[in-house]
Amino acid sequence: PEGFAHSAAATAAEALRARFEWRRPGFELDVDLTLPGRGITALWGPSGSGKTTFLRCVAGLAKPANAYLSVRHTIWQNDSRGIFVPTHRRAIGMVFQEPSLFEHLDVGGNIVYGAKRVGRVAERMPIDHVIDLLGIGALLGRRPADLSGGERQRVAIARALAAAPELLLMDEPLAALDPARRQEVLPFLERLRDELHIPMLYVSHSADEVARLADTLVLLDRGKVLASGPVAETLSRIDVAPPLGEDAGVLLTGVLAARDERWQLSAVRLGQPASGRHGGHVLWLRDSGVALGAQVRVRVLARDVSIALKKPQASSIQNLLPCTVDAIADDPHPAQALVRLDLGNAWLLARLTRRAVHMLGLAPGMTVWAQVKSAAIAV
Repeated sequence: PEGFAHSAAATAAEALRARFEWRRPGFELDVDLTLPGRGITALWGPSGSGKTTFLRCVAGLAKPANAYLSVRHTIWQNDSRGIFVPTHRRAIGMVFQEPSLFEHLDVGGNIVYGAKRVGRVAERMPIDHVIDLLGIGALLGRRPADLSGGERQRVAIARALAAAPELLLMDEPLAALDPARRQEVLPFLERLRDELHIPMLYVSHSADEVARLADTLVLLDRGKVLASGPVAETLSRIDVAPPLGEDAGVLLTGVLAARDERWQLSAVRLGQPASGRHGGHVLWLRDSGVALGAQVRVRVLARDVSIALKKPQASSIQNLLPCTVDAIADDPHPAQALVRLDLGNAWLLARLTRRAVHMLGLAPGMTVWAQVKSAAIAV
């Protein structure tokens, strides 16, 4: 739809240019990417797709042949010119599944250690700002053994940021946390995404994390890039294998426009508030306490969308949206198909049986009604 897709240049200036070719028994990495200068780029793909190998190449921990890497126009590797900047000289911060904090230091000492990696004091990121962003001010005098898993990971992120990196690498930073601790850390990662002007590469196997955090999405499979681009645009593509498999769906943006306190529901008006474009479509979802007027992301799974040829009457489905069939593609399972629906300012995906597609006579250009379960939508 008009205005829905946008270029990486519109999102942010180029920050990372990476071209890696690496072959070893049973695996081949062949990527060529240009990524934006701020926000979170999520790397997504099945195990063995090359996500962590790509991070290792960027960090200089792996040295592929015929490689080129520049970060903010500074060349870190260019094999044709014999340039290779070693890991310890690359301005990177790294966060892994395990925080690996120094147990003999308190939280403040761990963070200061990260800052000592920077040569000139003027280059350091203000530590107070890092501490405030991650909400760890009350923890500074505590030892790592006295912290929860979520607190330890926030301290590890603060230590990485205190070194004033030009690029932050995160390899499944929440994978070792239980669901409650994961939900505790996610809002702080959103703050980093929104307030810091450095690019972040983020590897995760969690569809919820990708949908909630990513600005840009790179789909990898067997060491090759299947697709890359703005997260909402890339998730809605059906010309490649559904990015999230059984969790395939779309990411919508909008404004929280109304609240029904009696039924504990909220209404999100879809559109792009920054550009003043609104499509008029409204989705009702469970109230999550978000303030009226706030911009939100809404994830709608393909399995929670059905299609009717006429507007249903007396239905339990709360969200009935007029739309147009844009495209129909095969699903990995032979009994199913993916249907992409054009809302005018956004896309929906519906996963239907192929028999349902046939019985309804669905074809591109048809006007239909999308039915979306309100209980299935999550901000």
